[in-house]
Amino acid sequence: MASGSMRRIRESMFGFNKSSAVTSTSDIWLLGVCYKLDDAIGGDPVSSSGFAAFVEDFSSRILMTYRKGFDAIGDSKYTSDVNWGCMLRSSQMLVAQVLLVHRFGRSWRKSVNKQIDQGYIEILHDFGDSEESAFSIHKILEAGKGYGLAAGSWIGPYATCRAWETLARTGKSLPMAVYIVSGDEDGERGGAPVVCVEDVSGCCREHSCDGADWTAILLLVPLVLGLDKLNPRYVPLLGATFTFPQSLGILGGKPGVSTYIVGVQDENVFYLDPHDVQQVTNITKTDLEADTSSFHSNVIRHIPLESIDPSLAIGFYCRDKDDFDDFCSRASKLANESNGAPLFTVTQSRNSPKTASQHDIGASENRVDDSYDMLHSNDGQEDDWQLL
Repeated sequence: MASGSMRRIRESMFGFNKSSAVTSTSDIWLLGVCYKLDDAIGGDPVSSSGFAAFVEDFSSRILMTYRKGFDAIGDSKYTSDVNWGCMLRSSQMLVAQVLLVHRFGRSWRKSVNKQIDQGYIEILHDFGDSEESAFSIHKILEAGKGYGLAAGSWIGPYATCRAWETLARTGKSLPMAVYIVSGDEDGERGGAPVVCVEDVSGCCREHSCDGADWTAILLLVPLVLGLDKLNPRYVPLLGATFTFPQSLGILGGKPGVSTYIVGVQDENVFYLDPHDVQQVTNITKTDLEADTSSFHSNVIRHIPLESIDPSLAIGFYCRDKDDFDDFCSRASKLANESNGAPLFTVTQSRNSPKTASQHDIGASENRVDDSYDMLHSNDGQEDDWQLL
């Protein structure tokens, strides 16, 4: 099916512009920042100053989409990731966001009337589609070979998270440690995933050049929160994660349509969509005059939170020990309010006694096993019809 036809189908499913995406004056939470719309004129949320600030923030997030025309990936003949690379692009957006926050802080906004930031250009360069770029699709696929990643094959959130963990450990290209929050039985399954403080500290020491106990860290939490659809008990918990100052959003979407979910309002979530097909653009580190328009969008797309696929991954960034302690406090409070079904729990060590909430999650739910997500895309078939 033609790309334009697929775009129209997606937009009719999701909703897709600034005027239709926000119809409520409830607070919007975008990656840990709250935007209030209570000054709306005549009850129209789009007229509020909070909405304008939200759009500026949203459009400053880095957008990664399908690209065509890059050098072939490894020994394959793939020069485009159309139809199969949406999860990889979604993960690139999350990592681009953590790099922006790490380098500039959460308040950073893209330049409009002033010179482009050198550091911002360097980040875009690192996501170029070539072997030379540290976080290219080429590098992610190479790092994820052990988890089944291959050009032309669609993958799930869990394998994607593990690929980034491997890339961070072997390439030493990320300026932070990466920790995968996994299950507490055999490391992959068996109850709610556990943030183990001792393990996080060990991960930081391994990454640190001077052996310090703590350094900046990216936490990735791959989850499966239901079978065919998202279990509704998790909807308010997922929404609450966007209120964490450490929030990096969610890798997820509707079945087969991976997106980068960045915000929430009431029962809807806002996302950046990687499914536009654009020509390859590799930006050099020193090109402060580069056209970066293809890396941003002010088109506000939304989807009901309850309709997202249960296979997803949540991201968090902690700059230092104090930030991590704050994250653990918030996460523990959220787990205590989960009525025995937390997204994940926090413990000091692997030998710490389990809480009741950790026992209450069945092995068939809230697990991080997406072996059934590994699908090879058919020629000419969009990934809309594949499992997430």
